[in-house]
Amino acid sequence: MKIERLRGVNLGGWFSQVNCIEEKDSANFPGLIQHIQTFLSSADFKRIHDAGFNHVRLPVDYFNLFSEKELQPKEEIFALLDKEIKEILATGLHVILDLHKCPGHDFFLGCTEDQPLFSDPKSLERTCGIWAYMAERYESDPRIMMELLNEPVSLTSEGWNKTKEVLFKTIRKHALHTTIVVGSNKWNSAKEFESLTPIDDDNLIYSFHSYTPVCFTHQNASWIEDSFYHQERSWPGDYLPPSNGSEFRLDYEYGHWDKNRLQESVQNALDFREKYKVPVACNEFGVYVQTPRKFQLAWVKDFLDILKSADVGFSYWNYKNLDFGIVSIGEDLHKNLQQYRGPDHLDSELMNLLSKG
Repeated sequence: MKIERLRGVNLGGWFSQVNCIEEKDSANFPGLIQHIQTFLSSADFKRIHDAGFNHVRLPVDYFNLFSEKELQPKEEIFALLDKEIKEILATGLHVILDLHKCPGHDFFLGCTEDQPLFSDPKSLERTCGIWAYMAERYESDPRIMMELLNEPVSLTSEGWNKTKEVLFKTIRKHALHTTIVVGSNKWNSAKEFESLTPIDDDNLIYSFHSYTPVCFTHQNASWIEDSFYHQERSWPGDYLPPSNGSEFRLDYEYGHWDKNRLQESVQNALDFREKYKVPVACNEFGVYVQTPRKFQLAWVKDFLDILKSADVGFSYWNYKNLDFGIVSIGEDLHKNLQQYRGPDHLDSELMNLLSKG
């Protein structure tokens, strides 16, 4: 069951990246199970649906759902996932079930370290075992889509092309009629679509992410140590090149940036769509919430205009917390930002902008 044009939000920080939620408010963190039970509720799903969105992207980290050594399913956690997916679907939203971290692959560690998934057969075998279990568990409902892997970071395009074929075949074996989401290499870069090989299947969506240019969208982000990213930048703007090198593997993106160059940055994904006559969506984009407000909203508006004009679907990163949230609760760094001062800590201006995208 395909949706005409994906329009939705990510639910990161719930079954994934829970450590990041805990770090920001460790004194009040209740433990994994209670966190899952309380972080989001049916009221959030209703709010998302009523704003005009048609799906959510639901990231899961494998170690929250499976024992790390034996990869035995944690039935207590899966029971919660079953319950929450059922509640999401009941509101009229579809779900992209996204494997955010898997054995041998962590998208953030890929910024500085080689990821074993692409060279270690055991890591790939273990990941296939995870997908075999989840695909069988959730294949019966066509409203649930399955995303191979979040932001693969292989050193070569060939490495990801080979790996994605194996993961795809595993899911398809256990979920014959499920829509499968396939991303590009290098953190789902749109640029990498020039090297992405298509899969022979008529029930796929290809996905890219965009935080381009990262030196703008992630300016002053605490988790990036490179000084190049710790400068205040406007949108649009002219960005000077870095003065020295870095171990961080993200491409430096400098020079003049505006809506036209942002459009150019996604062109490879659009060309791929045209060449192979396949659907393409942007399943993550956003701007760090500490970015000067007028520039944050200006970038988001420009990017939404680009997606809408090209008839490309999207999933905004992120609905709640994780430094990009439409909602921010328990994030001390952001609690005094004007957009979160309402009773629901909801950035209504951003929500309205996205709902029209």
